Amino acid sequence: MILEHIFHLRENRTSVRRELIGGLTTFLAMSYILAVNPELLGSAGMDKTAVFTATVLAAIGGCLLMGLVANFPVALAPGMGLNAFFTYTVVQEWHIPWQTALAGVFVAGILFILLTLSKLRDKLINLIPSALKYAVSAGIGLFIAFSGLQTSGIIVADKSNAVALGNLHNPTVLLAIFGIIVGIMLVTANVTGGIFWGMFITAAVGMIFGIIPLPSGIVSGVPSVQPLFGQAITHIGNINSFQMIIVILTFFIIGLFDTSGTLVGVATEAGMVDKESGEVKGVGKALFSGALATTLGSIFGTSPTTAYVESTSGVAVGARTGLSSVFVAVLFAIAAFFSPVLTVITSAVTASALIIVGILMLSNVQYIDWTKFEIAVPAFFTMIMMLLTYSISEGLAVGFIFYPITMTVKGRWREVNALMWTMMVVFILYFAFVA
Repeated sequence: MILEHIFHLRENRTSVRRELIGGLTTFLAMSYILAVNPELLGSAGMDKTAVFTATVLAAIGGCLLMGLVANFPVALAPGMGLNAFFTYTVVQEWHIPWQTALAGVFVAGILFILLTLSKLRDKLINLIPSALKYAVSAGIGLFIAFSGLQTSGIIVADKSNAVALGNLHNPTVLLAIFGIIVGIMLVTANVTGGIFWGMFITAAVGMIFGIIPLPSGIVSGVPSVQPLFGQAITHIGNINSFQMIIVILTFFIIGLFDTSGTLVGVATEAGMVDKESGEVKGVGKALFSGALATTLGSIFGTSPTTAYVESTSGVAVGARTGLSSVFVAVLFAIAAFFSPVLTVITSAVTASALIIVGILMLSNVQYIDWTKFEIAVPAFFTMIMMLLTYSISEGLAVGFIFYPITMTVKGRWREVNALMWTMMVVFILYFAFVA
């Protein structure tokens, strides 16, 4: 049997049926990205329908790579947080054209590929303090949750207090609040694909009450990706500033954290961690697949592609091999024909997804040792500055600057490695001459 030969189903104590159910479960849990990614990157001036197709292609490519090359039950798609950084910081705040930003994603992907092919991979991951890794993840959670509250109008700008509560009599704001409540209820009740169904119900209610216009159709041909395809390569020459180096470093570091952390988490859930050595079986191929997926995704025209923690939902119902990831790729391919539905996915609809994912990412704060002030300070500044500066990279930079300082004052300077000292200098130069 071909599937047995490729995926070693019996060895992993699974079956085609279990992998299919696992793949379907994972797809439903992460399918919100098909609506959220075009909405976010569309705010960067990119064609929304083309972003939809690029998202589909990046997910298909990433899932096939993870399934066929690494035989890992992990699905990939453009990552939450990284797409927000792409839009709100790189394009809107720093005024970098989206084409150049895509080139930055491409270069970060190449660096990721080179890292996975070298022996430096595990060393580099381990050189970043765990507390900062968790703080970055939690900070991104706060960031995207705030962006969901802001774009939906629940939180608005205020001259006196910087931010304030929006107009609660506005039908669009009320729809967003309704969607958040429904989404939270579904996820709390452990409903499979709760985020997706929450968005579906919100969109339906919006159409029923005339808040959201009805779509022109349901099924259509796949939108052209031509407006975005290849822009990452043709604009590499525009990477000629220190600011773009910071962009690439941010894409690279966060992508590395995101992918490696998710792979370890899913592997632990699936029982793929060697009990004696603690190593994850096949993690090298899995990281390579993630790196290649980011590079391909940038060529298609989307922000970095990464492993989805929602894959644990598929593992929970039995997925153990890359066959489940292949099934997810097939489901994304089918979804490509439903692009007209995108018109009903407004910021009021996507707010619940951004907030719920933000809450889930914030759970990483539990792994930070808040009793040690020298650790708590850089972790705190990483998270709070991401939110208050509305910039993921600047929050990361502040945290990386404080870590060597507090550790040195505490007498733990020997625990600060050369990479962290180097990053501190780089980010100080960034604030001095670029920010």
